[in-house]
Amino acid sequence: MSGQDARAPVQASPGECAEALCTLLLQSLAALAAADQVDTACRIAGQAHAVLRRDDGRQAQRFNSLLHRLTPRLDW
Repeated sequence: MSGQDARAPVQASPGECAEALCTLLLQSLAALAAADQVDTACRIAGQAHAVLRRDDGRQAQRFNSLLHRLTPRLDW
């Protein structure tokens, strides 16, 4: 054992935290869409993309990809 408390918070860089939070949000949006809330999931994904697009293009692209996967399921 390393002697560190397993309950101690993991030190992560801001970029790692942002990536982890985006992953959690994407998983949540996919679950929302699976629960027949596709419109809401798309709206939130679009907002996330707008927030990220200038400062973190890589993460913004993940939300853009989700939008492309979900939009065919929208009831227009």
